[in-house]
Amino acid sequence: MSQWNTICKIDDIIPATGVCALLNGEQVAIFRPRRDEQVFAISNIDPFFEASVLSRGLIAEHNGELWVASPLKKQRFRLRDGLCMEDESRSVAHFDARVKDGVVQLKA
Repeated sequence: MSQWNTICKIDDIIPATGVCALLNGEQVAIFRPRRDEQVFAISNIDPFFEASVLSRGLIAEHNGELWVASPLKKQRFRLRDGLCMEDESRSVAHFDARVKDGVVQLKA
């Protein structure tokens, strides 16, 4: 049975940015695209370069979907499920994320 793990306060994440957290030893990029409490979580590892950088990527909207562009070569990953726009075989893991009582939580 999976459980919710407390990561940080929502106010610790500046709107339109991401942060990196460890969840059971795995690096997770958590994004807060807007000023509201909506958050998304995907793997922090860029699968093209095996580098821990996705949390530092730029958040953008394309066709009504939110994406993050890797800071390395700008491949885009959809925030809701980790799909890679340029190469689906390089998609990244997605994690369930929520904000409860002002605290960001991820499901392990």
